[in-house]
Amino acid sequence: MMEKRQRGLITLLLIVSIGMAGNLQAQQNMTHESGLSPKEQSIIAISALTAKGDLEPLKIALTSGLEAGLTVHEVKEVLVHSYAYCGFPRSIRGLQTFMEVIDERKAKGIADKTGRGASPIDQKSSKYARGKKILGELTQMPQPDTLTGYSAFAPTIDTFLKEHLFADIFERDVLTYAEREWVTISVIASIEHAEPMLRSHLAICLQVGLTPEKLQQFVTIIKSTVGDKAAKAAQSVLNEVLATNKLK
Repeated sequence: MMEKRQRGLITLLLIVSIGMAGNLQAQQNMTHESGLSPKEQSIIAISALTAKGDLEPLKIALTSGLEAGLTVHEVKEVLVHSYAYCGFPRSIRGLQTFMEVIDERKAKGIADKTGRGASPIDQKSSKYARGKKILGELTQMPQPDTLTGYSAFAPTIDTFLKEHLFADIFERDVLTYAEREWVTISVIASIEHAEPMLRSHLAICLQVGLTPEKLQQFVTIIKSTVGDKAAKAAQSVLNEVLATNKLK
């Protein structure tokens, strides 16, 4: 099963790499057919493999991501963002693996584009207020002042979510909201048994402009990188979200 999944991943990443050596038309055709750009496919694969800790396939995905046009800073941001959903150990191992990839490419004379870092953040308002505002932008819903559910049960987690996740992390402009949601749903789908969170973030995906077609392709990549079980669970949740929003 593992060998089959890795073969599927390698095939997927080779497809993503088509055109990076010069065949731009093939790349454009693939993007049109799948709905996902090569960069988006790479972000999904990198995030999923980081969450699972599959480091050898991750090296392939990281290489393909650079070839697909992701900058070094963008890949770093993907790996850093992932820690919020799968923890420091997986994120740090992903970063260490990326360091190996960069060193190997440098040894071959390949100079990858560094890209821009995060812009300074306006800190006039509190982090909690900024995080609450960003969450409202993501969900397209006003955020209540009264806590409910798990936030009321453990208000500290609400503070951490607003101040750290949605302010410290989502506020950084290296990745767009849509790109951060690709990272988020890829990690959540890969760790499994977090369907309520996946449901919430798939709904956010629709709010930030990701299409049902792209989300269906996302499930296909999860199947290739993580396996049938995770993909089946993700598909079930996606079907619910699309039905709720009267989409197909």
